[in-house]
Amino acid sequence: MSIKKNVVKKGESMKREYTKSGFTLIEIMVVIIILGLLAAFVIPNITGKSEEAKQKLVCIQMKSVAEGLKMFKIDNGTYPTSEEGMAALITNPSVEKYPSYSKNGYLEGKNLPKDPWNHPYIYLNDGTMFDLVSLGTDGKEGGTDDGKDQKLSECR
Repeated sequence: MSIKKNVVKKGESMKREYTKSGFTLIEIMVVIIILGLLAAFVIPNITGKSEEAKQKLVCIQMKSVAEGLKMFKIDNGTYPTSEEGMAALITNPSVEKYPSYSKNGYLEGKNLPKDPWNHPYIYLNDGTMFDLVSLGTDGKEGGTDDGKDQKLSECR
């Protein structure tokens, strides 16, 4: 806000007038309405992206685990059983059964990966093929939308 001083010319009265310049209430309300409209269009587009990103991350993590399982099969001639689970990628479940087991395991780190919702992946092996499953946001079988189960076999 600035204050302007009007100059008094010679011969005129010695009254000084001050005028104030600034924003009117209407101008401020228009700006607030414009910001509200922008927020109404932008925020809905941003909010759904985090769940979409987590669902994509699930496929990336499952593909990484699948690579470890494939390396396990190359070294040992078979995939770990469902009972042995993914833990077989970190430590050898049976020295007699898997004598060619890699000394470093088949996954980095000492912990099994969890999905973005902090649930463990489920490893299924029917004897010929394997699949990995994430139970989604709800951590329960089935579900819809964000709570829908994701399977490695359905990842592209």
